[in-house]
Amino acid sequence: MEIDRSIASLPIGVFETDINGRLTSANDAFRVLALGGGSITQGAAPWVNAQPAERQLAEAAWQRARETATPFTFEFRLWKPDGEVMWVHVSTQPQLGTNSTITGYVGTAHDVTDAVVKRVLSEQLVGLLDVTADAVLVFDQHGALMFCNDGARELIGVSEQTGLNDAAAQMFIQAIRDQVPREVTTSSTSNRWEGELGFRSPDGIMRTLSIVLQIVRTADGVISHYSAIARDITEAKQLQDELTRQATHDAMTGLPNRVLFLRKLSEALERSRTLKRGVTVLFVDLDKLKDVNDNIGHGVGDQLLNTIAKRLVSATRPSDIVARIGGDEFVVLCDGLGDEHVAMDVADRVRQAMTGQVILQGIEIFTSASIGIAMATPALLSEESPNDAAVTLLRNADTAMYRAKQRGRGRCEMFSEEMRKTDRDRAALSSELERALATNQLFVVHQPIVSTHTGRVAGTEALLRWNHPERGVLTPPVFLEMAEESGAIGPIGDWVIRQACIDARSWMDANIVDGSFVVHVNVSARQLSDSGFVERVMGSLRDTKLEPLHLALEINETTMLNDNPAIMRTLTALKRLGVKLAIDDFGTGYSSLAHLRDFPADFLKLDGTLVRDIGLQGSDDPIVRSIIQLAHSLNMSVIAEWVTTDDQTQRLRLLGCDFVQGNRIGEPVVASEFAPLVQSRSTNR
Repeated sequence: MEIDRSIASLPIGVFETDINGRLTSANDAFRVLALGGGSITQGAAPWVNAQPAERQLAEAAWQRARETATPFTFEFRLWKPDGEVMWVHVSTQPQLGTNSTITGYVGTAHDVTDAVVKRVLSEQLVGLLDVTADAVLVFDQHGALMFCNDGARELIGVSEQTGLNDAAAQMFIQAIRDQVPREVTTSSTSNRWEGELGFRSPDGIMRTLSIVLQIVRTADGVISHYSAIARDITEAKQLQDELTRQATHDAMTGLPNRVLFLRKLSEALERSRTLKRGVTVLFVDLDKLKDVNDNIGHGVGDQLLNTIAKRLVSATRPSDIVARIGGDEFVVLCDGLGDEHVAMDVADRVRQAMTGQVILQGIEIFTSASIGIAMATPALLSEESPNDAAVTLLRNADTAMYRAKQRGRGRCEMFSEEMRKTDRDRAALSSELERALATNQLFVVHQPIVSTHTGRVAGTEALLRWNHPERGVLTPPVFLEMAEESGAIGPIGDWVIRQACIDARSWMDANIVDGSFVVHVNVSARQLSDSGFVERVMGSLRDTKLEPLHLALEINETTMLNDNPAIMRTLTALKRLGVKLAIDDFGTGYSSLAHLRDFPADFLKLDGTLVRDIGLQGSDDPIVRSIIQLAHSLNMSVIAEWVTTDDQTQRLRLLGCDFVQGNRIGEPVVASEFAPLVQSRSTNR
């Protein structure tokens, strides 16, 4: 039977079969598409050129369609002469005779290669989207859910069904409408938005989601649909918030620290310029805390500080900012207070609140405080920037507090011009410091750094001391700031590095330490800003025949966050030449994870305030654990400072800390006494 002439000329493949599905006729388009241009072979099926496995599937599908009287459709692959794969879709309908019986079938064949490729790609993409933990959702212009992956079902709680009836999906799209800026959804020029979104997950927990929202519009600007990718950042944000709080708050009392206080003071001084309202700072020093620590114990001393902190907060106004900036030093920012008499009354009220008896662990302790008061003056605000004025005002209050101590403690003093004599004395001490290097008054002591895993002395930190002819041995906190201000830090710092290299070389030559030994030296931002610093460091290494890998230069977080390009050039050059770098006192400043990731450090030194509670009450500090894991992921070794107990050492080792340092590990000693210290540790291992 020949196919109708009008059908034979159609561009789509058309064929006829007998009642068994065997070809009886076909047009040219079908023969080209499915038979490779050949003629019809008697008893051949429309899928005769398919692969054997697909022919079997086609036959099975044909039999099911006949038995169930349903339309037959099937897709199979064919290979073109050039080797490319082509997908063919065939479908048939029965032909009925005069008595309504099936006499055969007529069918069509189409090249559906593009559609199949797109469908396969779509299925692959959906499979890929289901693998990711991110939630991927698509909504139409009315907010009905059109698509969601497995991540969305897990995170958002949407069901397998799509449409307007999914409550979780509607809650999510409503959260987008409520929290995404309105101009994003209303402006035809805004098609993409990234930000954070608050959403209550199916487990009832309020979570923070990182959202990428894509709005697809038609040519005339009408919204076609919304696409959203959501990632749960709740834990990461909590960790970041905790690290940020740790960087800006005192770990023990929970009060703001120096960094946050100076920031708030600078903001208050900036407002004072325009609002003409006074700003007063109280510098509060708890008298004789050292005696409590030495005679009763640091545990009681810490409890005393917490008690005093609560009293101090209770004695000030709700708008005042109370901070702890040192061991026994507190400061109070009184914004809007510009009258001297009122300021003295406020300070005296604070002093009285901190004076009296405190009973801790059955021990009666008498407390008192010395308070210095400094008020911002128009001259100060006009001469200095808010940041500089904040530092000056805090320093003035500090000076007044020392005057109160000199006059017998337990009293309040207002900063005055007469007290500037103290600054002149500091200037005199600064001048003496410049001569100290030439007169051999400076010397270096070494505090050992010990491996938590092997117990060996892996390095040492070189610490500067000043044997002042009148004041005795002075530590850097007394004179380091003056050295920075005067510029003497440059030659003094070079001398410390050279002396540290000399000591390390002598210990290696005497086989006191091994070839992996590293000597640590603190350097300041001012030193690193010097264009000749790298050359001088390498000169010291060459002169002492010490390899760069045996020297580690320590910088604090403030220096790490410094945007001075000269500092980064210096650090990059030192790193390239093999000198190791360490971030000192991590956790005391405003730590930036982005800067930490980009900074080429070899060591991260945990500040003692983070180590303090390790080993107490049988709980490990999760912040310490997180920081150690973060440092290791960035290929940094971790050194814990201020280790005071064996239990702290043990727990730090279990947490993965690499090295420990502190008076419990070894007190700072001069170079000649370092060898016995190393030998003593080797004997006790």
